[in-house]
Amino acid sequence: MREIRIAAVAILILFLVVILSSALFTVKESEQVVITQFGKPVGRPISTPGLHVKMPFIQDVHAFEKRFLEWDGDPNQIPTKDKRFIWVDSYARWRITDPLLFFQRLRDENGAQSRLDDILDGETRNTIAKHELIDLVRATNRPFVITGDAIETEPGDVEKVHFGRDKLTAEVLQNARRRTGDLGIEILDFRIKRINYVNEVRQEVYARMISERKRIAERYRSEGAGEAARIAGERQRELQVIASEAYRQAQEIRGKADATASDIYAAAYGRDAEFYRFLKSMGTLETSIDAETVLVLSTDGDLLRYMNAPR
Repeated sequence: MREIRIAAVAILILFLVVILSSALFTVKESEQVVITQFGKPVGRPISTPGLHVKMPFIQDVHAFEKRFLEWDGDPNQIPTKDKRFIWVDSYARWRITDPLLFFQRLRDENGAQSRLDDILDGETRNTIAKHELIDLVRATNRPFVITGDAIETEPGDVEKVHFGRDKLTAEVLQNARRRTGDLGIEILDFRIKRINYVNEVRQEVYARMISERKRIAERYRSEGAGEAARIAGERQRELQVIASEAYRQAQEIRGKADATASDIYAAAYGRDAEFYRFLKSMGTLETSIDAETVLVLSTDGDLLRYMNAPR
């Protein structure tokens, strides 16, 4: 009899534990909870953290995040207003603002992500299709800063930004928020994280970049050739100036030397005219003949007379 009582108490305790485990649940700080009974929500959502009670077995707990959630879109091929085909990869942050409405409309986060795919991808496509590529690439018309090997562009070659990326993303965000107002969620932020050309357009862009590089290289070569010609001209002019100055100085020195020599010759001629004529004749003889020269002299000439004089 005692054993039966012990068994009954044990069964009762086990039953109470099962009842309590099914009736009690914990709400975390980062969660908000919706209670359903036979699949339909009952009561108000619970967002207060701590231990709570529900009807065991017939009621279920559905917990949803309070924190910000991330939506990461798939890259899509989208044409712009100026017929440029590009790949656009975007992301957004969102949160659940009304868990009851969220559960009724979307059931869970997977349903929300699927719905956001339709809304955000569609609004992104609509917005990009209404604007030109330059508005998607740049935010303002500030001048380009040329650094390193960046391609220099002429001021007239730069397209003007009419809206800019910030306004485009704000437009997508505003339109998407209008469509999610009755879903119990709020889109907090939307950003475009990457833009790229499709393969066909990318080859054309590469060809244009190569052509631009060649044009810049030709300009540098032309400027270099002009600078080289200028340097060569300046060098030639400086050489001519140096040569002219050297010639002038040489002529001045030669003139002074000739004047000095003339003075010496005049002084020598004044003291002994015969000796002067002798020196001039010897100088003429020295500069006129060499070891292989055959010299024929007249017997009446002064040169032969000077040569025979020592005898």
